Amino acid sequence: MSQQHDPQPRSSMDIELTMLMESIYQKYSYDFRDYTGASQKRRVLHAMGEMKCDTISVLQSRVLHDPAAFTQLLQYLTIPVTEMFRDPSYYAALREHVMPVLSTYPSLKIWVAGCSTGEEVYSLAILLKEEGLLERSIIYATDINPQSLERAKKGVFPLDSMRDYTASYQAAGGKRAFSDYYTAAYNAALFDRSLMENVTFADHSLATDSVFAETHFISCRNVMIYFKKKLQERAFGLFHESLCHRGFLGLGSKESIDFSAYGPRFEAVVKRERLFRKLS
Repeated sequence: MSQQHDPQPRSSMDIELTMLMESIYQKYSYDFRDYTGASQKRRVLHAMGEMKCDTISVLQSRVLHDPAAFTQLLQYLTIPVTEMFRDPSYYAALREHVMPVLSTYPSLKIWVAGCSTGEEVYSLAILLKEEGLLERSIIYATDINPQSLERAKKGVFPLDSMRDYTASYQAAGGKRAFSDYYTAAYNAALFDRSLMENVTFADHSLATDSVFAETHFISCRNVMIYFKKKLQERAFGLFHESLCHRGFLGLGSKESIDFSAYGPRFEAVVKRERLFRKLS
């Protein structure tokens, strides 16, 4: 009779990390339990250094007893890595393949899931404006980090980023001078408030919250790479349920719906740019 071996025991740090995420969920209803371990561990270790906690257990205790410490930790758990017109070819594909279809609807609902500090929302608003669709669009921009949402609402970005953003905008097929969309002052760029007139910023978690009904286009880029399989499936389920018949879904350059249970319910519009369309 063959002897069965126990699985490799988990490290103390991994156990502490699991307990921290469970504590956050129980105390604050933020669910990071199905985020990928490597990225999560890296961010927690960085937070420990900045918050001067020797162990994850010490960090857990602080977070449980001090809501301000949780707010501080949340900034590390949701580090925004974003920029305007990131992956310009994605926006060029939107302009060529998606916008002409969206233009056939009398009104549009668009959901930017995981909008972070707003760079993608402003990029989409500019694209919609240039295609004559912004005025008839309602955009829901959601994230789990209230501080990121506040920054997004203000529409103020570092002026020294504008050169790179301008190059990406032009590569995405921009039709105007990018500087037409912002006013420069005090080393910052304030974006035209009219771009956000039809935007609703809202706190929303793909791990715990529900759908936005009858959306025509959902953009969720570079968010799913931080999710384990179970949470990815939940998110894809939300997107499928939220999209109208033949609605569009845009993902990040390293993400795909192909290996999901929802894969057969979508077709690729431009596969290289991770643009998909709902089949059923």
